[in-house]
This record gives sequence, C-alpha cells and structure tokens, in this order.
Amino acid sequence: MGMKLAFLPAFVQGYFIALGVLLGGAIIGGIGAFLMGQPPLTSIYRFALDLKIWAVVSAIGGTFDTFYTVERGLFSGETRDIIKQFLLIVSAIGGAQTGMTIITWLTQEHISS
Repeated sequence: MGMKLAFLPAFVQGYFIALGVLLGGAIIGGIGAFLMGQPPLTSIYRFALDLKIWAVVSAIGGTFDTFYTVERGLFSGETRDIIKQFLLIVSAIGGAQTGMTIITWLTQEHISS
C-alpha cells in the first residue's frame, strides 16, 4: 500500500494520469497500426474509445481501495470519504474525456461525409 496523497494533488494527478493513458495509448497504438499497414488516424480514434474506461481505472488506482473507501463511508457514516472518492472519479473521467476530445479533434473521425 502506497503513501496516501493529500486530496488536491490526488485530484490533479488523477486527471492527468487518465489524460496521459488515453493519449499515449491511442497514439502508440496508432503507430503500431501504421506499421501494420492499417489507417493510423482511424485506429487512433478506435483505440481511444477502447482505452477510455481503462484510463479512468488506472487513474483511480485500479485497486479495490476505492470500493473499500466507499463501503466505509456508507456503513461507518464517513460521508466525507465518499465525496472525496466521487470527486477523484469525476477528475479521472474529466481527464479521459479531455483526451478523447483531443483525439477527436486530431483525427476528425466524428465528421461524416
């Protein structure tokens, strides 16, 4: 078990971890697609869609600590912990959504002709 961060650094780090996982994974996957002769921009967009949930999971730690904290908040009456975990999850979702928006802008895959 690692050291617990203060809330604000964990909030900011969660956002940027999710953003980095989504952007990095999609772009590196796009390079692989290019090397295999597949369309890289379409592949980047599809990889970003697939990585979105995994970016959020990696940003919140990917362990059961989040669920344990929510359980403790529900059954022990520590609502402050539930609110903190909810905000950390929202931060991670925001980072993943920002990454998805950037990928959409770069690839223009949302534009249909």
